[in-house]
Amino acid sequence: MAKTDLTKKLLSRFDRLKSQRQNWETHWQEVADYMMPRKADVTKHRARGDKRTEMIFDSSPLQAVELLAASLHGMLTNPSTPWFTLKFKNEDINTEEEAKLWLESATETMYTAFNSSNFQQEIFELYHDLITFGTSCMYIQEDDKEILKFSTRHVKEIYIAEDDKGRIDTVYRKFNLSARAVVQAFSFDNKISPDVLTLSQKDPYQDVELLHAVYPRSDFNPNLKDQENMPFESVYIEMKNGNELSISGFQEFPFVCPRYLKASHEIYGRSPAMTALPDVKMLNEMSKTTIKAAQKQVDPPLLVPDDGFLLPVRTVPGGLNFYRSGTRDRIEPLNIGANNPLGLNMEQQRRDSIREVFYVNQLQLQQGPQMTATEVIQRNEEKMRLLGPVLGRLQSELLKPLIDRTFNILLRREQFIPAPEFLSDQDIEIEYVSPLAKAQKSSELSSITRAIEILGSLANVDPVFDYINFDALVKHVASIVGVPQKILKTQSQVNAEREEQAAQAEQQQQMAQMQQVAQAGGDIAPLAKALPEEAKAVANAEAG
Repeated sequence: MAKTDLTKKLLSRFDRLKSQRQNWETHWQEVADYMMPRKADVTKHRARGDKRTEMIFDSSPLQAVELLAASLHGMLTNPSTPWFTLKFKNEDINTEEEAKLWLESATETMYTAFNSSNFQQEIFELYHDLITFGTSCMYIQEDDKEILKFSTRHVKEIYIAEDDKGRIDTVYRKFNLSARAVVQAFSFDNKISPDVLTLSQKDPYQDVELLHAVYPRSDFNPNLKDQENMPFESVYIEMKNGNELSISGFQEFPFVCPRYLKASHEIYGRSPAMTALPDVKMLNEMSKTTIKAAQKQVDPPLLVPDDGFLLPVRTVPGGLNFYRSGTRDRIEPLNIGANNPLGLNMEQQRRDSIREVFYVNQLQLQQGPQMTATEVIQRNEEKMRLLGPVLGRLQSELLKPLIDRTFNILLRREQFIPAPEFLSDQDIEIEYVSPLAKAQKSSELSSITRAIEILGSLANVDPVFDYINFDALVKHVASIVGVPQKILKTQSQVNAEREEQAAQAEQQQQMAQMQQVAQAGGDIAPLAKALPEEAKAVANAEAG
């Protein structure tokens, strides 16, 4: 089957991306060998289900990876707590009752979509890849049955490219699919090659190598909504013969490809596992040596005379070895002096260094007496300080495109309740309310609390609170701590209640004044009877 111009162009671009990634592959393989053995098949051909831990003699690096991945999952996308909310860019609209109700309904719909899909298990896998390889990739698919489907791709399958702003906008994925699955996935286009169709009948579970290319379309009509006029083009190709299986498109870039850390001149990211790799390799070699030393201590080498022993030495429990009485021609253990604490101390140093790279001491619960509230705040601030730079990149490369893509899919599928007419042209933005995002704002809350305490001590001397806009303060504090909008009153409600309270207070004051006047009049009346006419006139005037 002859290759088309499009196929030739895409395969040529793929070869270029493949050559740019070659240096990373050996690095990924080495990191995976020691810290992600279940994915240690980047450059090595590994059979499915084979043992992959033969190079590991100390599991503490694997535990550190698991802890950091679980911590990022809990601090950024925890399924049990809110981790994002929606709001309008126009702050005035956010106070409108209808707008608040629609935003809360839309946010709940998105949480339901995330939690009812396979998002949680796939995002956890993404964090593992991110920590190990420095680059991870998730495919967000618009599914006819489940609406949303998430798939974290192995880094060995992914080839990426950036745009002029450093954002990943091109992904080539080389992967294998059984001939049976190819027919199931692409039969609707009737573009499957005869070779694959024949293979699906003779050997349906034989793998077929495919290439999926997603990249920005250079020429398309935005007024047309068909798949060939979408901003991003999607092409599936059979690698063996260059056959085009499918040509379609996406309204949004369907991949999210965060990088943990990234050098300015590199495309792929770097990870804490890469930083810890020298210590991890050294720790494994030292652990291997320590195990050998322990074996020699338990089962030491033996000194055996070179004559007089015709039978093999029996070292099993209860074994009998005979020697000549009255001589020193006996079997004795060889003293190798293996009881050396230096090796154990060096191992612990390497473990401590690895723990620091993965922030184990900051993320793990401390043993001992219960922490005070101040200690809890300090530990949260420490997490914020350490993970703050990483959070910024993950918000821009993971959370924002993830939420944008999900929102647009649900919007096209009409999963949201109809919005009020006045919201039709309003832009929506994302606000992150995850535990880590809240920890970042905790320092601001501490500053506000401290300022109020200081101003309170000065309030008896000078009316310093006149400088504080308490309405704005309440809204800001509520936003920092993540108070739901539905439990807060609108500004119009607050103003109406204040006017009503002021009117009631004024009415009560007037009634009190009238009571005082009436009481004063009653006290003066008896005295006025005993006064002359002139005094009566004065008294009556005061009472009136």
